[in-house]
Amino acid sequence: MTASTGFFSFLDPIYTVFGWLLAQFYALVPNYGFAIVMLTTVVMGVLTPLTVKSTKSMVAMQQIQPELKKLQQKYKGPENRQILNEELQRLYRESGTNPFASCLPVLAQAPFLFILYNVIRGLTHHDAAGNIAPLYIPETSKMFTHLVNTEGKILTFGMDLALKPFDNHGSTFAAIPFFIMVALAVGLQYFQMAQINNRNKKTGQEIPSQQQRIQKIFPILFAYFYFIIPAAVTLYMVVSSAIRIVTQDILFRVGMSDPRRAAERQVSTKGAEPSSTPPKTLKSQANNRSKNKRKRKDR
Repeated sequence: MTASTGFFSFLDPIYTVFGWLLAQFYALVPNYGFAIVMLTTVVMGVLTPLTVKSTKSMVAMQQIQPELKKLQQKYKGPENRQILNEELQRLYRESGTNPFASCLPVLAQAPFLFILYNVIRGLTHHDAAGNIAPLYIPETSKMFTHLVNTEGKILTFGMDLALKPFDNHGSTFAAIPFFIMVALAVGLQYFQMAQINNRNKKTGQEIPSQQQRIQKIFPILFAYFYFIIPAAVTLYMVVSSAIRIVTQDILFRVGMSDPRRAAERQVSTKGAEPSSTPPKTLKSQANNRSKNKRKRKDR
């Protein structure tokens, strides 16, 4: 089956694409966890340019803190609030920064979370007679057959990923892995933020208080959702956070997240011949020769 009813039924073609991808990955390795990890990797591949842009913007945001503080000091007071806002917007615009850049990768996840949530719900769908009738995946797929045989249970390493942490798991011990997954999802989000903050501390850059507040609030907000969504969607967030952490680490190591180093690389690759001497250097050499001549004459 590939159709559903409801207000968001117009999204069924998108759900079907995601369901088809899940079924294809499951056909390669008959494990729901593997299929979700592979689907997450595909989604994060699409979102990687946004992660790169966001990381660069956050680093640039910390580099303009001295200028930002000068403006706040110059235009302090409620009577100068409008001028301050205009000057701040000008500074953000000229430096290519965004004070909310740290939120972008997380906010970009929202549509995919919504889609995956509905796809997972579709996998455990029952018809009017109470029989399992998975939606959004091919009826001829291996995943469809296994879901029918297990009555809609998304079993992975003893966990039913269709369940939520507070659902009935049969025992307290069986529920523990679900709470561990929530803690891991939140912990990785905080680790991702700490990764950026530690990098900035090493370079002596101050972290904006506004950014610090956002970093503290967002993982807490998402923690609430992790308790009310299927564990399969939480697994998606765990993997996506891990991929973002690796991406940021690579950016920091190669210096792509540092605008100054990027600018230096751009200048060094503008087509100058390796053996040629920059005009500025030639000019300085000529000046030095003139100075030496004058010194000899004075003697």
